[in-house]
Amino acid sequence: MLRMSTLFLRTLRDDPADAEVASHRLLVRAGYVRRIAAGIYSWLPLGYITFRNIERVVREEMDAAGFQEVHFPSLLPREPYEKTHRWSEYGPDLFRLQDRKGGDYLLGPTHEEMFTLMVKGEYSSYKDLPLSIYQIQTKYRDEPRPRSGIIRGREFVMKDSYSFDLTDEGLSQSYMNHRAAYVKTFDRLGLKYNIVSAMSGAMGGSRSEEFLAPCETGEDTYVLCEKCGYAANVEAMKTTVDPVDASAVPSLEEVDTPNTPTIDSLVAVLNSRYNGEFTGADTLKNILLVADGKTISVLVPGDREVDMKRLEANLPGVKEIRLFEDEDFQKNPGFVKGYVGPQAAKGLGITVYADPRIALGSSWVTGANKINTHALNVVNGRDFTVDHYVDAAQVRQGDACPDCAAPVVIDRAIEIGHIFQLGRKYAQALDLTVLDKDGKARVVTMGSYGIGVSRAVAAVAEQTHDEIGLCWPAEIAPAKVHVVATGKDDLPFDTAEEIATSLEKQGISVMLDDRRDASPGVKFKDAELIGNPIIVIVGKALVDGKVELRVRRTGERSEVALDDAVAEIVKLLA
Repeated sequence: MLRMSTLFLRTLRDDPADAEVASHRLLVRAGYVRRIAAGIYSWLPLGYITFRNIERVVREEMDAAGFQEVHFPSLLPREPYEKTHRWSEYGPDLFRLQDRKGGDYLLGPTHEEMFTLMVKGEYSSYKDLPLSIYQIQTKYRDEPRPRSGIIRGREFVMKDSYSFDLTDEGLSQSYMNHRAAYVKTFDRLGLKYNIVSAMSGAMGGSRSEEFLAPCETGEDTYVLCEKCGYAANVEAMKTTVDPVDASAVPSLEEVDTPNTPTIDSLVAVLNSRYNGEFTGADTLKNILLVADGKTISVLVPGDREVDMKRLEANLPGVKEIRLFEDEDFQKNPGFVKGYVGPQAAKGLGITVYADPRIALGSSWVTGANKINTHALNVVNGRDFTVDHYVDAAQVRQGDACPDCAAPVVIDRAIEIGHIFQLGRKYAQALDLTVLDKDGKARVVTMGSYGIGVSRAVAAVAEQTHDEIGLCWPAEIAPAKVHVVATGKDDLPFDTAEEIATSLEKQGISVMLDDRRDASPGVKFKDAELIGNPIIVIVGKALVDGKVELRVRRTGERSEVALDDAVAEIVKLLA
């Protein structure tokens, strides 16, 4: 029983100054977590109980699905990550360190290499497969901008599991087994979520889906087609545009456009000087970037911005990318700032990437690579060539669904799970093979599946809180029932103790507010802030042989006879 007279807990009346989202604000105020440094948090008793409840649900569902738990250290040697090239490919997000002898180590951001080597060391035959193993472990990533409390930290806890199969068909089955286990897990946690197509990112692999919990302050943006059910992270949404017949488009024409370094200023001059009816959508925006030290150009329609996160996700192998700066223009006089066009790309040694909206045969207004000059009737395939097509433009509400062409809606969410079909990338790098039934060595194919355990605490808080505090589902709350004794006499406190004891005998966890020096108002506010599902008030109604029951999530209140209180609470929880 959690007794508030001795519980290591201090609630706060004011929001923390650095709180950006509701979960961060309320978890700090209710005494669940405390900030240690940017992106690093400690768990107080209430927070750690809630965290362990989520961990328990995750573990129970993984075990029920037949997956076996293992555990790796967080401190890992460099060598396996060198073999998979992730020692360098992970870039600045990786925590690297040395021991006293100068040996290189890292703090594990993910454990693909360790899982692969563990199976390699133990198994050698196709008869050993399929296999799925998992761990619940602390991960470390040097986030450039840790924010939103425990939603995006530099230290966090993940459940990561890996499947090992001989065939692609076996991998597909393992993938679906994990998918089903995730559905059961998130349903038990009381989370609302969508399953969307996603990018594999630094993990590699083919099929990839995210489990996203809708939330106004979520960092992930996804699209949903209400007509056909298509759902995808914006980074993974595909744009399809058919080629255009450009045979009737006049020849390229250069026109004087003084002082038009922006799309808006260009449209204004075109319409006033040349009696046009141009819009930003008729113009071609050329964004110069430096990708791993090389200059590239990204083309998008002028009425859209480049989505850098989406672009980076669609440029596999690129480790570092940044915008062209004034110093870069000074070093490259062939680039005229504000007037760059793709017509001169090959001569300047630029690799041209284009959003699919820049369809073959489409005609544009774009920079003429001369100061105060633009070009009309610039046709893709005639006046310039695209080296690679890549989804790079910002996705908008109402864009066409790639499956049925109906307009999509856009929502924000917190990523709570991600599943990948990794394939043979890590098995090949680390030589994980088994002998098939013909005695031939076969490379094993793998899947990777993650759940953000600590992040799920925040996700549930975001989806269930109200204006006065947290509202936990019974499965993961610190206690299912919060019994509050009020008044100065012994009777309410003795009665509250009896109710709490009776509930615990039935296996129902209880938090008992037995503080003698706290006012009823303080106790009620703490109970509402802490957010246990059922609140029992033992106070004034006791003179009539009754206690008050409150359902935290709905606000429903009722008075019940003392003798019936425990039975009524059991019904409410059911």
